[in-house]
Amino acid sequence: MNLGQLLEAKTKEHPKRAALIHEGKSVTFDEFNKNVNRLANGLKGLGIKGGDRVAIMLPNTPEFVYAFFACQKLGAIAVPFNTMYKGGEIFHILNDCGAKAIITLNSMVPLINEIKPELPQLRHIITTGERTLTFADPESTLFLQGVLAKDTFKDLDEAYQRIGDALVEGFSKTGLDDVWYKQRGSLRVGGKKLAGFSFSEIENLYILNVLCFLTPFDPTDFFHVIWVPPEVKDKVIEPLTSIQEATGKRPTDDAIQKTIIEALEKGLGVTLQEGALSRDEIFGYEKYKATAKKK
Repeated sequence: MNLGQLLEAKTKEHPKRAALIHEGKSVTFDEFNKNVNRLANGLKGLGIKGGDRVAIMLPNTPEFVYAFFACQKLGAIAVPFNTMYKGGEIFHILNDCGAKAIITLNSMVPLINEIKPELPQLRHIITTGERTLTFADPESTLFLQGVLAKDTFKDLDEAYQRIGDALVEGFSKTGLDDVWYKQRGSLRVGGKKLAGFSFSEIENLYILNVLCFLTPFDPTDFFHVIWVPPEVKDKVIEPLTSIQEATGKRPTDDAIQKTIIEALEKGLGVTLQEGALSRDEIFGYEKYKATAKKK
């Protein structure tokens, strides 16, 4: 009898008994088994089968246990590792075990995406949890949000690449000749992050979020007033730079906004309009906001 079969047996014997207690809340065997089955079916739908490696990079939360038992039910091999590991350590583990999927926190995705192109066997990044942080400050950062039709791109990978390339060209016009973009979501000068962007998918739309650092910014100030789990704090604090630090002058918000919009229009071959969303865009955007509030 393997662990997956043992869980099924215990669920039949004691469906209402507590199987897991986390932060004062209990999960019954019945609830536990249902969550494990949902995840196992999801992994199976992605093509994960017996013998495949599934990396688990999660803290001590119920999701970790669900992921581990889901692997047991499929006959897949769970490869759990420390959430405090850095890029090089993560790359070594994923490359060495040949993981086809990794289950991790949302906040780890940018880091995984930066090494994913060098991991041809890693096909799926499965995320859980709301432990993500976006730092912004009215004086130091510029935030832009846009709505784009999905058919503007072949797929999400192309969307990231084309947006990244367009932003590099746009920022180069501000005097940032050494700005570069390699993987999803981060534009850098040297080894420091200058700007970032991400997509949310709703219906037939992509919601594009762009964040740019205009002046020096220290995110550690936030941790004086809010508490975050160590595994998140370790990942979100990274070397940052700004346009002012890199060029010696602070551009106006309007100038950077215009530069970014022009670069996106040129790179995508579209015309961007401020406000005045179409009916479908409004529907998708409102649905996105409703989903965000529920989270």
